[in-house]
Amino acid sequence: MKRTFVIPFFFVFFLTAGWLLPLEQAEAAPTLKVGSQSGDVWDLQFRLKVLDFYTAGMDGVFGQHTAQAVRRFQYQYGLPVDGVVGPKTWKMLKKVSVNKRELDMLARVVHGEARGEPYVGQVAVAAVVMNRVQSAQFPNTVAGVIFQPRAFTAVDDGQYWLKPNRTAYKAAEEAVRGWDPTYGALYYFNPQTATSSWIWSRKQTMKVGKHIFAV
Repeated sequence: MKRTFVIPFFFVFFLTAGWLLPLEQAEAAPTLKVGSQSGDVWDLQFRLKVLDFYTAGMDGVFGQHTAQAVRRFQYQYGLPVDGVVGPKTWKMLKKVSVNKRELDMLARVVHGEARGEPYVGQVAVAAVVMNRVQSAQFPNTVAGVIFQPRAFTAVDDGQYWLKPNRTAYKAAEEAVRGWDPTYGALYYFNPQTATSSWIWSRKQTMKVGKHIFAV
């Protein structure tokens, strides 16, 4: 039986009002190009590194290594290949990648929902989150998906706040890089505890460990 972790109301309010909302309401990032130096460049380099487009050291400076990584990303995703990170490139980056804070959040979901499951099952949980981010049926940010009311048991019972292990981070990274063992699943459930007839009506794509994945 999983332990229930109770988070004080004032702490939840602080997290949602002072930490989560800025993720949802953040202003658009500025256009970046060779010579740019800012926190947004660190964000850009982290996203490109998670996706394996950027292999140099992260330094917050938009140099030639960063420009080349941007061009590879743009080419891969059908964007104009100019090495400049404008609105279209930012939009695609935020749709298919994560920054450091979002990777932490994704790892927390994996750890809270699927620790002890086979590794492929942990990747599958992270893939569901990313599939939801990319689906018009759900919020378009990692925070929005994870904190959607009653979306994840680990958020409801407090296990989301446990410190993720290295396996959870690795599973999260692999899902962000495109490994989706669920074949596009948007849902998963435990058949031994599921009480919703609706979830059983969804088309199932795979079963691993205690979870069934579905679209």
